[in-house]
Amino acid sequence: MFIIGYFLSALGTVLDYALLIYMWIIIARAVLSWVSPDPYNPIVRFIHNVTEPVMYPIRRRFPLGFGGIDFSPMLVLLAIIFLRSFVVNSLMRLAATLM
Repeated sequence: MFIIGYFLSALGTVLDYALLIYMWIIIARAVLSWVSPDPYNPIVRFIHNVTEPVMYPIRRRFPLGFGGIDFSPMLVLLAIIFLRSFVVNSLMRLAATLM
């Protein structure tokens, strides 16, 4: 059973880092929305292409734009914080009991 425990621990760690990196990409997208970046810049295009598949459905379902302010990054950040708090910690706790 210790192999499954180590696997779940590794899975929790990788998921935690992936969510942390995605959270910083969302923050970078929000900061970039305050300025007018060059849309042909490869970094700007990467950030847009990575975040748009998650943010577009939220914008479509919850029209949260008040006065030109888009609140969909805030909802995505809250979802990431929830996933890091609940799912990652649950995986780590389960892994600890199996080791």
